[in-house]
Amino acid sequence: MPELPEVETTRRGLEPLLVGQRIRTVVVRNRRLRLPVPRRLPQLIAGATVRSLARRGKYLLVDCGAGTLIVHLGMSGRLWVVTNGAAPGPHDHFDLVLDNGVVVRLRDPRRFGLVLWQPGNPLAHVLLAKIGPEPLSAGFDGSALHAATRNRSAAIKQVLMDSHVVAGVGNIYANEALFRAGVSPRIAARRLTRERCHVLAAKIRETLELAIHAGGSSLRDYVASDGMAGSYQSQFLVYDRAGEPCQRCGATIKESRQGQRSTFYCPRCQRG
Repeated sequence: MPELPEVETTRRGLEPLLVGQRIRTVVVRNRRLRLPVPRRLPQLIAGATVRSLARRGKYLLVDCGAGTLIVHLGMSGRLWVVTNGAAPGPHDHFDLVLDNGVVVRLRDPRRFGLVLWQPGNPLAHVLLAKIGPEPLSAGFDGSALHAATRNRSAAIKQVLMDSHVVAGVGNIYANEALFRAGVSPRIAARRLTRERCHVLAAKIRETLELAIHAGGSSLRDYVASDGMAGSYQSQFLVYDRAGEPCQRCGATIKESRQGQRSTFYCPRCQRG
């Protein structure tokens, strides 16, 4: 699933192409995504000018003045720019067509993505209203993480993946950040001291910034808006490296299951 670095990479790639441009129309080939694409979306959005392109967690927010187009890439989605008139494939469900000929296309083989419309304040939408602080913002630090985990008996990795605690940290980057911080993914969140929360919060930021710099991680479907794959997967320290030696201590990287997701860790570097 595209996580924060992949969505932020997409946002940065699309921003200079979208902002200030007038929308000619949208083309909806398949409304049946995770939630149905609004039937009136072409009428609602045609003629609007894109004011900004923002991100909240894993959601892209296209500000169109009277409302906001909310896009989520789901598990297999990607947004990229195609030349006007390029034939769509079987999983190309949505096009945003600009007056200047630029077409932003959503491809989503599993159809777990979202294309929604929110009039007024987009952060009032039910999917966005309760998302936690952005991990790259000043609102997220060790003190915030410590406060959010005091009553959480769940494993810290599961807590980091809860969007109510922190926005956009998915499975890949939770694994990597915990390794960088030397924290076991299985330790109860409430057992982390304030000092360890400061270290972990810093490593979450560091991991995400490195991944954004590398254009995200391309494991299956994800490519950036220009069609280029991300390269952060070549820098993984534990994720998807079960059975390989730890690059720090040489111990064998282990794999376990937490909440139906794979967890990768070094039993020596992440003892507690």
